[in-house]
Amino acid sequence: MSDEIKHECGLAYIRLLKPFSYYLKKYGTVMYGINKLYLLMEKQHNRGQDGAGIAAVKLDVEPGYPFLYRTRSNAQQPIADIFYKIGQEVHELEKYQSDIRQHPGLMKGHLPFMGELLLGHLRYGTQGRNMVEFCHPFIKRDNNPGKNIALAGNFNLVNTEELFDLINMDPGEFQKQSDLAAMLEVIHHFLSREDDAHPNHANIANVLKRATPLFDGGYTIGGLLGNGYSFVTRDAHGIRPAYYYIDDEVIVAASERASIRTTFNVGENEVHELMPAHALIVDDKGSHVIEKVQPPKERRACSFERIYFSRGSDEKIYRERIALGNHLSHRVLEEINYDLKNTIFSYIPNTAEVAFYGLVKGMEDYLNQRKIQRILSWGDNINPEALEELVNRKIRQEKIAIKDVKLRTFITEDTSRNEMVQHVYDITYGTVKKDSDTLVVIDDSIVRGTTLKESIVRMLARLSPKKIIVVSSAPQIRYPDCYGIDMSKLGDFIAFRAAIALLKERNMMHCLDEIYEQCKELQRNNQLHTENLVRYVYKPFTTEEISNKIAELITPPDLQIPVQVIYQTIEDLHDSCPTNTGDWYFTGNYPTPGGNRVVNRAFIHFMEGKNMRGY
Repeated sequence: MSDEIKHECGLAYIRLLKPFSYYLKKYGTVMYGINKLYLLMEKQHNRGQDGAGIAAVKLDVEPGYPFLYRTRSNAQQPIADIFYKIGQEVHELEKYQSDIRQHPGLMKGHLPFMGELLLGHLRYGTQGRNMVEFCHPFIKRDNNPGKNIALAGNFNLVNTEELFDLINMDPGEFQKQSDLAAMLEVIHHFLSREDDAHPNHANIANVLKRATPLFDGGYTIGGLLGNGYSFVTRDAHGIRPAYYYIDDEVIVAASERASIRTTFNVGENEVHELMPAHALIVDDKGSHVIEKVQPPKERRACSFERIYFSRGSDEKIYRERIALGNHLSHRVLEEINYDLKNTIFSYIPNTAEVAFYGLVKGMEDYLNQRKIQRILSWGDNINPEALEELVNRKIRQEKIAIKDVKLRTFITEDTSRNEMVQHVYDITYGTVKKDSDTLVVIDDSIVRGTTLKESIVRMLARLSPKKIIVVSSAPQIRYPDCYGIDMSKLGDFIAFRAAIALLKERNMMHCLDEIYEQCKELQRNNQLHTENLVRYVYKPFTTEEISNKIAELITPPDLQIPVQVIYQTIEDLHDSCPTNTGDWYFTGNYPTPGGNRVVNRAFIHFMEGKNMRGY
């Protein structure tokens, strides 16, 4: 993705079902669980690089001794930082007893994170707060083991304030800033009631049945209790992903299927999706159930997971990204007037590479059809030289853009910063025939368009192509996300700015004032959640009109080379990714009422010149 957006988070959960001595005998290490947790988190590092944290619960601990541990880091490489420190603790123990790794009981007694229950989390600071205090897991301590809880998740909630009101709690300043804090307090509230009725053996399903329907947002959350119970649960629309794997040694859950498959070397069919509105609940003995904890709603799994966020090593996601690129091939062929001889195809590194393969596959299919038609038209009059030339004709592919090591600029002056941004990418010189080749580059999606304008388009123009076509494997991003992706300000979106520019050109700016007044009226009546009024900003224009205006906006004013933008259609998106139909950032069809409230509030902020999030 050319425009970096902070997104998602990653969850990793492990419940060991055997004694530590079992893993020592079979795998040669008592640290099997910790090692697997590290791999499970590292294989999801794409999901969060602002911070990380882990929690562990030890079973059968003598009364009076600690049983719940947590550590977090917001270092530059937080996963490595956490597990390096654990390694240092082991080395310290070895100073006193060199063979301590061969003694499971001693290791469990002296190494804090040698627990049977493990919870890991990777974080992107979607709320813009990257202090270590905001890293998951959060913990709530109590004298009663069953009321101790560590909680982490991949989510955003849009009704945090209401949650505190529901449990009659006056939150502190820190809690007001964290939706996880609100979620933790709500779950702990119902956990305490349940535990009071059944001391140290609370019915976790009942707790989740009372708590989760109150959460407006998309989420996958995992929790560890001090008495050895644990759970992973998913929102009713299935917005955020969750997968699990169970055998006689471990119970595992994570945000991505591929991370489980790689970490535990298991087949695709052995890793299951945790269905929306359900929870994986494990008791203190290691017995598990999959239970529905709220009424399932229409499946609206996030399509951005398939377009960009999740790792493409998952075979289904790989095929879907191929399909996304392939669907665009026909429109690209039309725009280049089927002139493959004078067209070069490339991609914006690195995540658009798979969609690029799909786009090229579409071009190859067309070219092969043309070859067959040409050969058949010759009949018996086949010229060997012409045949050789035809057979050897290929789609021209080049790695045009090269993403350099991340440039860090400490210069705050805008002009100097823009100069630095131009060099985030570099080009491969000598690949384009000057003034005769059309250059087609595919990107995952276009959010703000800033990097395209200030870096990529300028860079591509140095090769002097006849025309530059930027292709997006995602549709136009028009609306904020509020379920875990840091896209919350309308003014940041190039599609929104294009619509505003068109309104201005056509003397229709009064429409913005009318929409603003309607939003304020809904706000006065506490009805912001009832309708997405921002749709009316786009209603006067066709998708093509907005695409053409976006092309103008991402073209540097001094550039003479024509630039065009082609977007994926909503229909082809759903055809490519049939199980992930959540498309609110493209269509404005939010799965929960809070989404409408967020988009309308974001518009109010835009009109009032407030540079702040809509939730």
